[in-house]
Amino acid sequence: MQTHKIKAYRRVNGRVGIRNHVIILPLDDISNNAAEGVGRLICGTMSLPHAYGRLQFGADLELTFRTLIGTGANPNVAAAVVIGIEPGWTDRIVQGIAKTGKPVAGFSIERSGDLKTIEAASRKAKEFVQTASELQREECSLEELYVSTKCGESDTTTGLASCPAVGKVFDYLVEASGTVSFGETSELTGGEHVVKKRAATPEVAEQFMKIWNDYNDFIVVNKTNDLSESQPTKGNIRGGLTTIEEKAFGNIEKIGKKAKFVGCLEPAEAPRGKGMWFMDTSSAAAEAVTLWAASGAVLHLFPTGQGNIVGNPIEPVIKLSGNPLTVKTMSEHIDLDVSEILTGNLTLDQAGDRLLDLMVHTANGRLTASEALGHREFVLTKLYRSA
Repeated sequence: MQTHKIKAYRRVNGRVGIRNHVIILPLDDISNNAAEGVGRLICGTMSLPHAYGRLQFGADLELTFRTLIGTGANPNVAAAVVIGIEPGWTDRIVQGIAKTGKPVAGFSIERSGDLKTIEAASRKAKEFVQTASELQREECSLEELYVSTKCGESDTTTGLASCPAVGKVFDYLVEASGTVSFGETSELTGGEHVVKKRAATPEVAEQFMKIWNDYNDFIVVNKTNDLSESQPTKGNIRGGLTTIEEKAFGNIEKIGKKAKFVGCLEPAEAPRGKGMWFMDTSSAAAEAVTLWAASGAVLHLFPTGQGNIVGNPIEPVIKLSGNPLTVKTMSEHIDLDVSEILTGNLTLDQAGDRLLDLMVHTANGRLTASEALGHREFVLTKLYRSA
């Protein structure tokens, strides 16, 4: 089997990243202003504002911490500055990121105010940027990258062309001892029994079914049996997918034909080894990609039919489409055109090879369409109302 060589950043903990970001990470919504202040002052940093406050509890609180820590721990991040209103939770994020061995520092606004906090955090951010600028890429293999996938604005072409192209890549990466992840719990509805059969063990199959059943029970208990305009969306319907079952079977094409998934992950949880993993995620594009980035994924493959435009600040998103109209009318958003599969002028194997080649270029530093257009959607997932 061919090994695809890339130039990437090997972090202190051995993980491989393909970007070298210095991020300014607010703990809570009221710290966004200070974080963005640092981002405006220090070139080479990127602030990640979000809409979350501090009154989560239980599983929701743990998910918030897991997402924020995982974002800073992602191998595409060289260093992180954390800013929060109070010191306790700010330090919890800092200590979680510090386990990776990368530079991280935290600043709390209480008893300092915005101006002093911005000054102190900016001085540390400047130091981190200069250190990060000296880091050099080294030769690695593409198979060392942790790759995630979801689809968005799906239509009839998605299940026929772009999703199967990703499936070819997933089969290759798993066979090459790589690490990949899929999810979108709600969008497996109607095909959940097919996914169950792809589990590596009976225990993993039952764990997957519990996750899916919990979702389905939630829908029934809350009397939301009618998911019209949500599952499938109006865009899906416009593209020819009239039921969630049709949508699910196209979605499942992304996991390929050969690989078995070896385990199930909570939202934003890192894989515990090599192979293909299922993650319980929302099907909302920005939320889902944020969760995968927080789990450590460094590259995301995103098939789209009608034309989803989502990006992520730290995980590059490669978009591919098999819809000729979308490729023509939204060309600035599409990284790979696989529409010739529908005309018989491109095989799925050839599409998979083209996608692998594009992944190599992206890993070596080529910006994806969403990166070039400035799409930095960073959206945390919320489970409960605030306490």
